[in-house]
Amino acid sequence: MTRLVAYFIRFAIILIGYGVAALAASAFLNVMFLASLGYTPEHVQPAATASLYFSIPFVALFVAYFAFMPAAVAILVSEILGRRDWLFYALAGAVVAAVFLGFAHQTADANFEITDPRVVAAVIGSGMVGGIFYWLSAGRSAGSWRQIGP
Repeated sequence: MTRLVAYFIRFAIILIGYGVAALAASAFLNVMFLASLGYTPEHVQPAATASLYFSIPFVALFVAYFAFMPAAVAILVSEILGRRDWLFYALAGAVVAAVFLGFAHQTADANFEITDPRVVAAVIGSGMVGGIFYWLSAGRSAGSWRQIGP
């Protein structure tokens, strides 16, 4: 019974970590968008700061939706292999973002700007940030599921 409870707790930690990673990737995308428009911390108006309170969780919903399947595979691989280092999760986030870009490029409209190198770099960077924040919240947990007693 304790093993089943431990699995449920680990699953809950994984879900919380995925939510934190989606919020971090969304925040990174929002900051990159503001920086591409030429805003710096000195120039940002209070209205722009207040709008981030809405846009970061809203964009996080899209990030979580589009990254779910590739991220689930990456999380499953990390749990099976017992990987707990930040570099694995950062590279896994980059791979998840690259898979998203591949699918988006394959099904994109003619006006969908996914081929711009700055956009590609921002999306891959947000995947890496999301991977690192997943590691911070769920990936570096002390106990592995294989170390749980009978």
